[in-house]
Amino acid sequence: MSSEVRAAGALLWRERGRRLQVALVHRPSYNDWSWPKGKPDPDEPLAVTAVREVEEETGIRVILGQPLASVRYRLAGGKTKEATYWAARAGHRGPWEHTRPPVRRAPMREVDEVRWVDAAQALRMLTYDRDRVPLRQLIDQWDDARLDSWTVVVARHGRARKRSAWKKGDEETRPLTGVGERQATLLVPFLSAFGVDRVVSSPWKRCYDTVLPYATAAGVPVENRPELTEAAHRDKPKAARSIVDAELRTPGEGVVICTHRPVLPTVMAQLAAFSPARLEEKVPDRDPWLNTGEFLVAHLTRHQRRGVTVVAVERHRPYSL
Repeated sequence: MSSEVRAAGALLWRERGRRLQVALVHRPSYNDWSWPKGKPDPDEPLAVTAVREVEEETGIRVILGQPLASVRYRLAGGKTKEATYWAARAGHRGPWEHTRPPVRRAPMREVDEVRWVDAAQALRMLTYDRDRVPLRQLIDQWDDARLDSWTVVVARHGRARKRSAWKKGDEETRPLTGVGERQATLLVPFLSAFGVDRVVSSPWKRCYDTVLPYATAAGVPVENRPELTEAAHRDKPKAARSIVDAELRTPGEGVVICTHRPVLPTVMAQLAAFSPARLEEKVPDRDPWLNTGEFLVAHLTRHQRRGVTVVAVERHRPYSL
C-alpha cells in the first residue's frame, strides 16, 4: 500500500481595484483556514479533482489556470501527503460548463465558511506555513502581470489502428482502436477543467474522433483544419504553423488543437518561440513529441513589454484501458 496520499485543489483569485484577493475556506473540524482541496475519486485525474473540490467547498465553478507549487507534508499517521495546486479564476463562462456533472456542496461540518480576503491578509490568516508557498507564487505572478492567462491545448490523437492492419480505406479514414476511443472519452473532463471553448482539429478520422466526444458534450463544432493533416503539412508546413500562431495570439478563449505526430515538430517549435528560456525545456523537442492520447497545456498571457508569452506548460495523458 502506498504511503503517500494525493490531493488537489486551487487558489481561487480575483482582483478588486488594484488588490489581489483569494478565497480561503474554514474547516470547523480542524478549526483552520486553508485552500479548497481534496482527495481524488478512484481513477480521477488531479486536474479534474481540483475543479470538483473547489466547487464542492466554495460553490464556485472554475477553470484551471497555471499550475502552482505542490506541497508535501507528513500526516499524523506517518504517511506523506502531497497537495497539487493550480491558480483558478471564476467568472469566465463558456461551453465547457455543459460538460460537467452536478456537484453537491460540502456539508457545513466540513467547510462552514468561504471568505475572500486580500492576499496580504491571507498570508497572515492561513493556519499552516506550507499553504503560504503556493500563495507567494501566486502573488509573484500577479505582481509580474503574468497571472491572468488563457489556455492553448495541443493534443495528439488517441491510439489508432496500425497502418499495416488498416485495409478498408486510405490514411484519412484510419480509425481509433478501442483504447483510443476510451482515451477520447477520458479527455472530456480534462479539457473541461482547463476551460476549452473551441475545438480545432485535423479532419482525418483518428484526430476528429479524438476530440468529438468533448465537442459533442460542450455543444460546439469541431473546426476542421486540413492544414493540420500529415499530407498537407508535408507539402506546406508553414500553413500549419500559421494556424498555431494565430491561436497562440488569441486571448480570452481556451482552445484545443488536435493533430498528428509528424505535424507536432512544427507545432512545438512555434510554441517554443513564445516561451521564455526557463520553459523551453518543458516544450517537447524530440520524437514522439507526445504519446498517443497525450496532450500539452500551454498557459499564455500578454505582457506589456514582451507581448504574448507562455507562463507555464504542463503535460497530461488520460488513463487508458
